[in-house]
Amino acid sequence: MRAFDPTPLYRATVGYDRVADLLDRVMAGDAAQPTYPPYNIEKTGEHAYRITIAVAGFTAADLGVEVKENALHVSARKAEDEDGRTFLHRGIATRAFERRFHLADHVRVAGATHADGMLHIDLVREIPEALKPRRIEIAHGGRADTRMVEASAH
Repeated sequence: MRAFDPTPLYRATVGYDRVADLLDRVMAGDAAQPTYPPYNIEKTGEHAYRITIAVAGFTAADLGVEVKENALHVSARKAEDEDGRTFLHRGIATRAFERRFHLADHVRVAGATHADGMLHIDLVREIPEALKPRRIEIAHGGRADTRMVEASAH
């Protein structure tokens, strides 16, 4: 059952169809989300974020982090124990997993660290200079200065 209808977004906005599609995808797939491994997403600065994933039992070599098409893919594959250990109880899950996080435009992975059974992935939003707000000078006398327009076009 869907509780959100994105149709009004399409009537009043231009270019936000990706946001509506994202909301639709999140609402449709919410029940099927895996709970392993547990993770946190925190905001560490104005344009900085950190994803922390509990990866107890995995080494840095067992983990994979890659970005493709605005999605962060985190995966883990544990090599089979070959030392002949016999467990009476195995409560630390080291099963393979793959976790995906959809990244907003202009968000890039700044780095990843593995310490104390936690994988920390630092993200930063870098707004391109062309998208930053800029002040437009208002010309006097009813006409814009064509020399400024021609100079800025080059």
